[in-house]
This record gives sequence, C-alpha cells and structure tokens, in this order.
Amino acid sequence: MEKMKVDKNLDQINVMVVDDEQDIRDGSERILVRIGFQVYKAARGDEALTLLEKEKPAIVLLDLKMPGMDGMEVLERIQKLDKPPLVIVITGYATVETAIEAMKQGAYDFIPKPFEPDQLRIVVNRAAEKIRLTRETEILELEKARTLLDLDTEKSRISTIIESLPDGVLVTNNTGQVVLMNPALKSLLDLGPDVKPGKQVEEYVTDESFCSLVMEISQGKHVDYEDIPDIEFALPNEKYLRARGQPVLGEKKECLGAVVNFADITAMKVLDRLKSEFVAKVSHELRSPLSTIHEQIAHVLNDMVGASLNDDQNILSRAKEKTQGLISMIGDLLDLSRIEEGLICHEPQPVHLDDLLRSIVEFLGARADAGDQSLQLEILSDPVPTITADPLALESIFGNLITNAINYTPENGKIRVEVDLAGINIRVKVIDNGFGIADKHFDKIFERFYRVKDEKTRYITGTGLGLSIVKGLVDSLGGIIQVDSAPGEGSTFTVLLPTTGNTG
Repeated sequence: MEKMKVDKNLDQINVMVVDDEQDIRDGSERILVRIGFQVYKAARGDEALTLLEKEKPAIVLLDLKMPGMDGMEVLERIQKLDKPPLVIVITGYATVETAIEAMKQGAYDFIPKPFEPDQLRIVVNRAAEKIRLTRETEILELEKARTLLDLDTEKSRISTIIESLPDGVLVTNNTGQVVLMNPALKSLLDLGPDVKPGKQVEEYVTDESFCSLVMEISQGKHVDYEDIPDIEFALPNEKYLRARGQPVLGEKKECLGAVVNFADITAMKVLDRLKSEFVAKVSHELRSPLSTIHEQIAHVLNDMVGASLNDDQNILSRAKEKTQGLISMIGDLLDLSRIEEGLICHEPQPVHLDDLLRSIVEFLGARADAGDQSLQLEILSDPVPTITADPLALESIFGNLITNAINYTPENGKIRVEVDLAGINIRVKVIDNGFGIADKHFDKIFERFYRVKDEKTRYITGTGLGLSIVKGLVDSLGGIIQVDSAPGEGSTFTVLLPTTGNTG
C-alpha cells in the first residue's frame, strides 16, 4: 500500500487507484496529485478493501480485470458499505456490456484504457464536484423543512451565520427572484438597511452579464458543469465586486435557485491599475535611452572589426547583449501591461491555426538548426477548425512556447508541435526532450520573472516573463494551459483553445 502526501490546505477529496498494472497506478497518481487530490494505490482487490476501510477514500478508480478478486466483486463489496465511495471503472476490456453491468452494480462512471491525462482529470473532477455538491446538499437538508423564502425571516442558526458574514450573500429562486440578501451585501450595493428581497435580481444589480449568469445558474443550466465562471463588475460609484455563484439543489437534484457570494475587490483593482501605470511609464521611459545605447554599442563594435582590442570588444559585446536583454524585458513588461488593461485580444478574426503554426515553425526552424535540433509540426486532425481569435496573440503564445522549448533543449534535441482536437477545443502540444522541470516549480513557472535555475539552465538568458505573457493571453482567449514535465525527460506544454464561444 502506497500513499502520497499533498498540501493540507487543498480540498481533501481522497482517491484510491486499484489496478494490477503499476504504470496505470503511478501514472494516475502523478496526474491527480498535481490537481490537488490525495491518492492511495492498491494492486489487488483484497488490498483495496483493506485500504478502503482504513483511509475511506471518496473516489475509487477500479480496474475490472485483476488476478484473484476481480473488479466486479470489489464493486459489489463496496456497494454494501453504509456510505460507499463513487466508483469509476477502468478497464482495457471496454465493451458496452461490461460498462452496463458495472453501472447496474452501482458504478458512477466508466473510462477505458488507455486513457489520456485530460480524460482522467475530467472524469475525476466531475466525480469530485458531485461529492462537493452532495455535501452541500446534505447541509441544506438538515434544515429541509424550510423553503428558500423562509430563510429571510426565520431566525435559524444558518440564517444567523449568513447575516453575520463579512462577504455579501444573495440567494435567488429558480425564477431569478431574490429571496435572501445579508447586511454585508446591502452595504456593498449601497442599498438601505430597510431594502427587502422579493424583486428580480436586476432590480438590485444592474450589470447585464452578472444578471444573465445568475439567471442561468438559478434555472439549472450549470448544475452539471464544473466551470461556472466568477464575474467581476463595476458599480457606478467606482466600486468593483467579484461574484461567485453556485446552484442550490433539492433532494431530487432539481435546481431550486442560486447562491451568490460577493467580495469587494476595489482596493485590488486600484493597486493593479497603479502597478500597471507604473510599469508602463517606467518601461516607456527606459526603452528610448536603452535603444540608443544599444545602437551606439553596435556602431562602435562595427568600427572595431579587425582591431586587436579583443578585451574591449568582449566587454562591448557583453554590454550589447545585456542592453538587448533589458530591451526585451521592457517589451515583455509593456505586453503584460496591455494584457492587464484589456488592450490585447480585441481584434478577433478567423484564423487557420495550422497555417499560423507552420509559419512560426518555419521561422524558428533556422534557430533550431543552429543548435542541431529537430523542430517538427504534426497535424493530427485534418481539417483543423478555424478559430476566431487575435492572430497576434496566438503568434505570441506559440512563439514563446516554441522558443522556450528550443532554449531549454540541448544540442541534437527534438522539439515537436502537435495539433489535434479535444472535444470542442483545439489542442496544441509543444513537446521537447530537453532539461525538464521538477514538480516543485509547477505552481510558479507562470509567475512573472520566475525562472527555473539549476546547473544545466543557469546560463540560459531570458526575462522570465515569457510564460507569464503566454498564461495571460491564453486566459484572455478563454483557453487553458497545462504543463507536464520531469527533470531530464523534457516538457510538454498543452494549450486548449475553444473553437466556439468567447475568444476575445
């Protein structure tokens, strides 16, 4: 029996992986630990039942075909428990019959071998969200004799807690009618203490995007979704609020309405604006003199060609290199400021991503050739759907990722760019067999100025802003970026971009 420890501050939903193949156990563990789950592993059915009794995992990934006690027998034993975990069946013998039989025995979901990391993340996250919603529902059921309308007047313990919360709380029914609002929310919205619930949500908050999202949640459109977005909006008095909503479910999982939490982020917005203005001003002030110095050094170096002053030439060459590095950093800082101010990704147009990637790979091919590296593009889905996005943003995203792969891959290394489809998303992978990244850096590599430095990489120059720019642009396009890497084995950066919806 094996156990991995994760940060105690993470949401403690435990997962047990039961499979006689060690590669499946270890691979699943690596994927799930990285997204915040605590993972236990068992190679046999009897070992799994013992571990289940001891650790009580909330989710079980269970192989059906194992020596000794097979998965169906383990599933049957699990379903006899007072509070059985959610069981996700995994098997290399994936047929409709085995799936149906497992579901009849009480399995929650089904995933066939071999599976992609994205498939595993999606199915386990879906199960985890079901567990969270179930726990929330159980809390609400403790007071099930009350209706949502009763919450505003009944002096119950839950009502008292909500009334005393420092953050604003709003509850609607399934028609978008506000049935509860606490004093903190009235203060945030500058409503008088005598204002009562009972009207539609737009009577209290006029922001159209917010009202639309709350209405969708209230009517049950997000009950089965894991991606309910937070929404930020401004009030007329220059106050900024962030709202986060969740559906309220009844005993039969029907949607009764929405509960929305509000936080005042005005101070954060002011600081962000001041920071961006400062960075932009300083960057503009530095760019011109640095560019002049860089040009003068280059001019002096050209005049010294053939001269015998080798030491002076070396000093000036290093000065030229350093000024170029500063100019690049200033350019990156200005790009970040524009991203934060929403000045990038405002010119979306239809883009053939495969053609754009061919151009980038062709352009950077000379740089890879100079390092005796192989740079290849593989289109795995034909045709690749057209994406509506800002082409300059896409060029920056993939130019940065491919350049990083070249920089952090030694001579004779291989860099591969793969394009395929993942559901409604276009998936682009930038894969290298370079130096790789240790797990401890994963949470920080998208931060500004953060660079992975060790004996192999400390001589590589750069601003430490490239991945931060990539993350900001991918977020602006409504996409997702993920990294999978190991020291000495290389890295894979995966970008998922929606083919439909908000892409700028």
